[in-house]
Amino acid sequence: MIGQPDVSVEKISKYKPEYRVSVNGFDYYNPVSGELESGGKNKIAMWMIDPDYDGRSLLPKQVFFPIGSATDGWGKLAKTLKANINQELIKNFRGTKSLPFQAGEYNRIAVKIIDDRGIESLKVVNLK
Repeated sequence: MIGQPDVSVEKISKYKPEYRVSVNGFDYYNPVSGELESGGKNKIAMWMIDPDYDGRSLLPKQVFFPIGSATDGWGKLAKTLKANINQELIKNFRGTKSLPFQAGEYNRIAVKIIDDRGIESLKVVNLK
């Protein structure tokens, strides 16, 4: 069982509603020890953000593979799709900080993480 992601939302522009999300980690319940443990950032296999979450459907606009190498994550996807991916641009999608985005109509975001075991977790944050 996994807890909600630990995320922070930063308003990065004073003049237009632009934000950036940082994923700080997650907690999960260890059934063997009976304790709540921190998964940290290093166990997040993939995370995504829907910058205009309607409360029903997750429509990610940014997807990240923080623990993926050139042969994992985006590299594996490129091979599967038989596509070329610009490695210089894609390095922005390997971390735990989002690209800047503007608030949408619903003024609410959803951040979904998938840990290295394939367990998913979702956190919804109101921007206003």
